[in-house]
Amino acid sequence: AKVFVNQLSTICETVWTLALHQTFLLLLVIGRWLLPIGVEITRDQLSQLLLMFVGTAADILEFASETLDIEDVRKNYALINAILAVWTWSMLQFPLDLAVQHIGCKPSASARRIPSLLLCRYSAELWNIGVSLFIQDGPFFIVRSILMGHFRIFNQMLVFFTAKNILVVTLQLYRLAVITLDFRATVLQKSRKGEVCCCPCEPYEARAHATGHQENEMKEFVAFPPKEEPQAPSEDH
Repeated sequence: AKVFVNQLSTICETVWTLALHQTFLLLLVIGRWLLPIGVEITRDQLSQLLLMFVGTAADILEFASETLDIEDVRKNYALINAILAVWTWSMLQFPLDLAVQHIGCKPSASARRIPSLLLCRYSAELWNIGVSLFIQDGPFFIVRSILMGHFRIFNQMLVFFTAKNILVVTLQLYRLAVITLDFRATVLQKSRKGEVCCCPCEPYEARAHATGHQENEMKEFVAFPPKEEPQAPSEDH
C-alpha cells in the first residue's frame, strides 16, 4: 500500500507539473497576443510571430515532459535543476520581438563595414538562427547528449528529439553559410558595378528609382533656368 501511494503521489506530481508548464506557455502566447502592438510591428508580423511562438512552445513543452518523466532523472536533483535552468533559459525568447523587426541602418561611414551591412540586411534571419542555436535547439541538444552519453539514459523519444535537434542545428548552420555567401556575392557584384551605397538594406531598384528621379529633377532645373528679374530704368534717362 505504501508503494502504491508513493507511485500515485509521483504520478500526480508529474501531471501537476506538466499541466503547470502547459498553462504557463499558453498564457505567454495569449498574453503576447492581447498586448498592444508596438510601433515597429504590424498585424501581419504579429500573426507570424504568434504562429512561431506556438511551435516553439510545443517544442519546449516536449523537452520538459520527455526529460522529467524519466525515472533516473527524477532521482538526480542536480540534473533536474540543470534541465529546469535550460527550460527557463529557453523562455527568454518569448518577450523579445526582434524576430520580426529589422535593424534600421543609417547612411554613415561606419555602416560600410561588412558585419554591419550583413546585420542590416539579414537581421531577422540572423536573429532566428541565433535563437535556435543559443537559446533553444543548441541547449536542448547539449542536455539530451549529456543524458545519453554521461548518464546512459536511452529511450525512443529521447533519441528522436536528439536527432531532431541535430538536424535543426545543421540546417541553421547551413542557412547561415548560405546567407553569408549570398551577401558576399552581392557585395562583390555591386562593388564592381559601383552600385554599393552606405545602406544596402533598401532594394537596389528603389534606390535607382530615387536616384533617377533626382537626376530628372536636376535636368528639368537646368533646362528651364529661372527667369531674370527686369532691371530698373537708369536715372540718366
